[in-house]
Amino acid sequence: MEELPPSPGVPPRSPLPAARRLTLPAALLCAALLLALPVAAQARAHATVPGEVVVGLRGHLAPRVLRVHDVGREIGRLRRHASVRYAVPNVVARASAAYVPDDPGRGTDPGGWQQTQWNFTGPASVNAPDAWGHLIDAGHPGGRGVTIAVLDTGIAYRRFGRTPASPDLAGTKFVKGYDFIGKEAYANDRNGHGTHVASTIAETTNNGIGVTGLAYGATIMPVKVLTDKAVGDATEIAKGVRFAARHGAAVINMSLEFPSEVTAEDLPQLVDAIDYAHRLGAVVVAASGNEAGVELAFPARADYVVSVGSTTEHGCLSDFSNQGPDLDLVAPGGGPDAYLSDAGCQPNAPAGRNIAQLTLIGDHRVSFGIPAGYEGTSMAVPHVSAAAALVIASGLLGAHPSPAAVERRLERTATDLGPAGHDSRYGYGRLDAGAATDPAVPVT
Repeated sequence: MEELPPSPGVPPRSPLPAARRLTLPAALLCAALLLALPVAAQARAHATVPGEVVVGLRGHLAPRVLRVHDVGREIGRLRRHASVRYAVPNVVARASAAYVPDDPGRGTDPGGWQQTQWNFTGPASVNAPDAWGHLIDAGHPGGRGVTIAVLDTGIAYRRFGRTPASPDLAGTKFVKGYDFIGKEAYANDRNGHGTHVASTIAETTNNGIGVTGLAYGATIMPVKVLTDKAVGDATEIAKGVRFAARHGAAVINMSLEFPSEVTAEDLPQLVDAIDYAHRLGAVVVAASGNEAGVELAFPARADYVVSVGSTTEHGCLSDFSNQGPDLDLVAPGGGPDAYLSDAGCQPNAPAGRNIAQLTLIGDHRVSFGIPAGYEGTSMAVPHVSAAAALVIASGLLGAHPSPAAVERRLERTATDLGPAGHDSRYGYGRLDAGAATDPAVPVT
């Protein structure tokens, strides 16, 4: 075996077998792995094993690990030697730990948010803690830097008359939106639906209040296209889509549906607006519909839309969720299980829980609580919108990924349910935000 050039003042070290590496100090054993990174990676500040240099010799697959006094000087000396292919510090990696916030849930739940939000953690969830850990590692916690437009009944993000602002959105970042119903600058909510949806996406997290938001670091653009009775027309919704895309929304959430008999020919203005948003690079996400039908509702059925169905706490298709060959993904939406023989389906058992979020409650919508009655594909959609923002913020697909690339990442990392592969009940499967943002999962 070729000998390394001697290092001044350091006794020579016997070659190590290929399977052996120097042991890390005891304090690092539980949290670190040894990695040899290419030279180009050293421009970033990394933790390294003190006094160790990893050397690769030409013609030898196994690296050598040297103990030296001055790592930087020794690396410079070794790299000048013709037989040395690389010489790098012994870089330390840490386990990508899941992030566990302190939000208390309903307060009566001894497990805090983790007991309340089965949709974020647990066997039928989207694996939020893993996704949070990955985004912290990527330097964009909670999807920081990505803007998500919520087209809905507005959001209780500021006090308006008797309607207060949600205390659990106080730490959430908002950008200028618009109320296409009232024709005013502030898209305030007097219904609760839009606040619930926005909170699933980006409710302030780790603040000791309420529950958590999947993309808690993202920026929300409130766009009111539904009235206080939660209805809206195609023209105003189309204006909202164009507004969101034109003002820089990377993701557009539409937790809304038209009746199943409405076709693309009935909605040319909305179809054109979705095409416009797609050309500007926005990921458009919409609800499959709540009619238990065999065809998706619009706008989910339109081209360039990520269509989302609903699953229950048992991991089954919700009994109200529309199916169809154009379905892309499913996500937690609550409700009873559909009458299916798929794994996890318990149609004759008591229904699982619905989706919990802090939102407006009461007859006059002047207070906040975590109601138990929110179920539907509307509740499933914000999980996917938030995950899309996390994927974008992670940088796994590059600085400015296309909507198609983001959708493909979410689909390829989903948990397959029902028949193997894509099917009309579950699409590509249940959203897995943890896998979608995991750098260890190859990008295809």
